[in-house]
Amino acid sequence: MDLSLVKSFEDHCWRDVISEETLEVYRPYIREVGIKGRAALLAIDLYESVFPSGPMSLLEAIKENPKSCGPYAWEARPKIKRLLDLARKSGWPIIQTTSDRLLAPEDESRRATNRDESDLSIDQLRNDFTIDEYFGVQPEDRIIYKGRASAFFDTGLADYLQTCSIDTVVVCGESTSGCVRSSAVDGFAYGFHVVVVEDCVFDRHLLSHKISLFDLHHKYADVIALEDLDV
Repeated sequence: MDLSLVKSFEDHCWRDVISEETLEVYRPYIREVGIKGRAALLAIDLYESVFPSGPMSLLEAIKENPKSCGPYAWEARPKIKRLLDLARKSGWPIIQTTSDRLLAPEDESRRATNRDESDLSIDQLRNDFTIDEYFGVQPEDRIIYKGRASAFFDTGLADYLQTCSIDTVVVCGESTSGCVRSSAVDGFAYGFHVVVVEDCVFDRHLLSHKISLFDLHHKYADVIALEDLDV
């Protein structure tokens, strides 16, 4: 096998937490990566609430908003904006997700996680699930209201992508170990080629982020840095 391919395939954020022995076990997964055919961008849960108002620690950020992902969200923010701009220039369909609790905020059964939100007002819930204006949602963007982690679960997203003749779903957003991972796995299950943009996804916990990307890259998706995205 081409040694340069081996090196580039594993040249990602997880290199400092995955042992050489484990990399050898996963060697059969090494392959060429990239976008195949017609692409669409899936931007997952770019809520105002997860992005802090400026560079700060995670503990400072969650005092500002308990849903914040702190410095990891802040670092990813401009890169996600670049990816969205790139997708628009490339003519990709753009799908943005938010919670279906915006449609029925008083319905506790629609809560997507086990986090206790019983003390939040309806106005607070609406604010928590508002997509950040920084990313400039456009009228032509498709908005998916989801009730669980995956953007594909009970939303009609797969049908929409198939109608658009999409081959590759490019994924950005949050959180890497939650909604991003779940959506990527389901996208793969529906037969789409999935690309996760490494520096355009984030999590509260860096180890969860790294391990989730490692697993996705070797089983269900191509993990690619924004600068290496070939469009």
